[in-house]
Amino acid sequence: MSIIAVFNQKGGVGKTTTALNLAASLIRSSRDAYGIDLDPQAHLSSITGITAHSGNDTVLSLFQRNRPLRELVQESNSKIKIIPSHSELSKVDALFGKGYNVVNRLNTSFQAESFGKKDSPVILDCCPMIGVLSLNALFSCTGLIVPISADHLSARGAMQLEKTLNALEPVLKRRIPRRYLLTRFDGRRKMAWEVQRIVEERFGKDVCRTRISENVSLAESPALNLTVFEHAPASRGAHDYDELVEELITDGFIL
Repeated sequence: MSIIAVFNQKGGVGKTTTALNLAASLIRSSRDAYGIDLDPQAHLSSITGITAHSGNDTVLSLFQRNRPLRELVQESNSKIKIIPSHSELSKVDALFGKGYNVVNRLNTSFQAESFGKKDSPVILDCCPMIGVLSLNALFSCTGLIVPISADHLSARGAMQLEKTLNALEPVLKRRIPRRYLLTRFDGRRKMAWEVQRIVEERFGKDVCRTRISENVSLAESPALNLTVFEHAPASRGAHDYDELVEELITDGFIL
């Protein structure tokens, strides 16, 4: 099973947009797709129309009372199977600390229970901070997508994350496969090409060939609580995310 975390240590880079439309595009390719919202801001949950009435409807109940993940899944109108978030998730760090068993809890649950089919990818939408929830995503994922908005601060956030990942490798005893994805890319702007050059020089073959263009439909769809495929299936944004999924499957990043 492919478990893909979407994470950058900077907000506003297209993280939730990528998690949402990556899952939606996978469904278009005749797969089931799961989305787990690990951000207490609950943007992924809100866009898909899935409400958690309390922390008990979220992965918080996994930490508190070992509730199976499959009991938390709700299906959205877009057919994405969602485990929603709630503001109570922000309590996880204070309640449980950052011991190994805590940050490995999600991974342990994935290994112990039959969660979806083997060819049903799970997309983890992470908050932009290194804490218990994002560490659980990193410990459990088979691959990491790092969205980088085509500006210098986003690129710096990705470089900081690379340092974090390198520091974690001795604990994980593996290198997390990763892809750096340029988002909000506007080819008319010189800065976009400069950021692409910097990112490619730093991360080499780990940079996605697909770029997500700056696109009105992508910007509009979250406000309408829709995926880009529901809102504007013929748009450049929809085309870009379909192209991204094709690239990730072809490269074996998503099984």
